[in-house]
Amino acid sequence: MNFNRRILGKLAIGLLGASMLGQGAAMAQDRPAPFDKPEEVEIALVRYLSTGDFFQAYLSGVEAQAKALGVNLRVLDSRQDAALQADMVDQAIALGVDGIIIQHGLTESMKAAAQRAVDAGIKVVAFDVNVENEAIPQIEQSDRDLARLALEQAIKDNGESWKAAYVYVAGIAPLDRRDETWREFKEKYPGIEEVAQFGTLDNPIANSVANQARSVLTANPDIQVVFAPYDEFAKGVKIAVDEAGMSDAIKIYSADISTADISAMREPGSAWAATAATNPAVVGEVSVRALALLLAGEDPGRSVIVPPTLITQAELNEQDIKNMEELGQKLPQFAHADVVVPDWMPLPPRD
Repeated sequence: MNFNRRILGKLAIGLLGASMLGQGAAMAQDRPAPFDKPEEVEIALVRYLSTGDFFQAYLSGVEAQAKALGVNLRVLDSRQDAALQADMVDQAIALGVDGIIIQHGLTESMKAAAQRAVDAGIKVVAFDVNVENEAIPQIEQSDRDLARLALEQAIKDNGESWKAAYVYVAGIAPLDRRDETWREFKEKYPGIEEVAQFGTLDNPIANSVANQARSVLTANPDIQVVFAPYDEFAKGVKIAVDEAGMSDAIKIYSADISTADISAMREPGSAWAATAATNPAVVGEVSVRALALLLAGEDPGRSVIVPPTLITQAELNEQDIKNMEELGQKLPQFAHADVVVPDWMPLPPRD
């Protein structure tokens, strides 16, 4: 038989592909069940909040880690409808998924729904929602540390006495945990005077908060610091501060970060002084890994915490950081979190 170069090339590519498939199969066989047959594993992400850069990045992390594992992912988005989110947990149960990630939500609506999933033999993890269930690991951004880092920077920048506005919505687990730290700081530093509290999660969140902030700033022109421990809140406050021409008189401190946030913090004369954040994509990856550990019969722990990083306006300007990619490159502690990383688990590609 006469083999020309084209045929030999195709044979070589075919043999290489077969070899890689063989290696992939061997690697899968080295993993604990059910990940020795990952294509048979199905997980669901049931979302309460999805508007904003944070939640888009979180979803990308969930998708990346699910792809690395080779499992099937269903995304169910309730768009801040608590009753619908509970129904979506029931949908996931009816579909026979192996595991569920509950992302945000209200305790009163998700507690019973999460228990129904557990009763059905489905493994569940919860991110930033307290479902009050010992069988369900809680994935957290260390919300108390997020608030602490931002507030410590506020003390460093402004001293121990200032008039503050506070943006808060009760009943959301991460905001409630950040609120605990805010109250502790007010006790520790009695010179902090909270003159106004407001907040909403009505979509679009930033614009809705901006509408509230306009009235607050008009009624309290002596506000010096705004603690807005969620970046959509901070965006809204910044809109109102800019419109009021008060950027030189007010400093904003927040939690969470995105490329849009970086741009807003770096605008000339921006009032947004600092934020504390974890990489939302990394938190998404960690959520999937914690669920995978449960599915493999291992214990990720009752509380899985992703450590945060303080990011200041000065640091962004000094290092000329313009987007999330550059933030990860120049602040390596932000880019990755070695949390819930067993030897057998494949990880998404690293830049």
